[in-house]
Amino acid sequence: MVNVTAEEVRALRHRTGAGLMDSKRALETCNGNIEEAVDLLRKKGLATAANKSSRVAAEGLIGVFVDDKKGVLVEVNAETDFVARNELFQKYVAEVVKHACLKQLCVDSLKSAKHPGKEHTVLDELTSLIAVIGENMNLRRVEHVSVPEGVVVSYVHNKISPTLGKIGILVALESAGDKEKLQELGRCLAMHIAAAHPLSISVEDLDPAVVERERNIVTEQAQSTGKTGFIDKIIDGRLRKFYEEVVLLEQTFVVDGETKIKDLIAKISKEIGAPIIIKKFVRFALGEGIEKQTVDFAAEVAAQLK
Repeated sequence: MVNVTAEEVRALRHRTGAGLMDSKRALETCNGNIEEAVDLLRKKGLATAANKSSRVAAEGLIGVFVDDKKGVLVEVNAETDFVARNELFQKYVAEVVKHACLKQLCVDSLKSAKHPGKEHTVLDELTSLIAVIGENMNLRRVEHVSVPEGVVVSYVHNKISPTLGKIGILVALESAGDKEKLQELGRCLAMHIAAAHPLSISVEDLDPAVVERERNIVTEQAQSTGKTGFIDKIIDGRLRKFYEEVVLLEQTFVVDGETKIKDLIAKISKEIGAPIIIKKFVRFALGEGIEKQTVDFAAEVAAQLK
């Protein structure tokens, strides 16, 4: 049997989307001839993923898993919302998010790790799923949170199960206080974050580029008022309003519409007799940042007829 190189296997995988071992075996069977190997994989139905790889996948599921003081969010995309209701797809996301948490894997290391209970990788398992379900899919992103002392709390919005849905939130609260009270606070904060979509925990944490952009906008707005003696005050006032919209601690709690989040934290800290620090939060909304294609089917058919 001919010895095939890793580069040849990679090249075949790139062309077909087939798994590592399937690609290797196909090349060995075809004595290293990549074209014959492509045909062989196609005949076996293992090359179907390649035909779908250019199609936009912006649906799917957000998976969440919490293990004591650490947690993880994973986004796995598919082309249609219908796939999110597929039991095989749900099982895959649930297995992958748990594996990512327990092994503390980032997205690249997760893809190359062995799939739980299998000899092939997490990415190979997804490739097989593409062939079975018939849609392009993508293991898009993974993010972890943890605290040395305290709690990590999750919340899933538009959920199809307790750990799978369309929006996933993790909140890490560092504190030596009562765990039940912290869990309750964490859940309230997670629900608030799902609704209010803050960009940072504090003003100091806010991306300087975001602040600079907003400052330029409000400066132009202030200058257009013609109130030259009050421009600095107008700028400061509008920036303060901006912070109240996008900074978690400065936002008004959506549950009561009155209390600032920083005041809520101070109140609960006093009740439990221990300081509380929001160490980190993560918010994944399904498909955010993915440019979705809009297809004009009438125009598409007309173009084909021409």
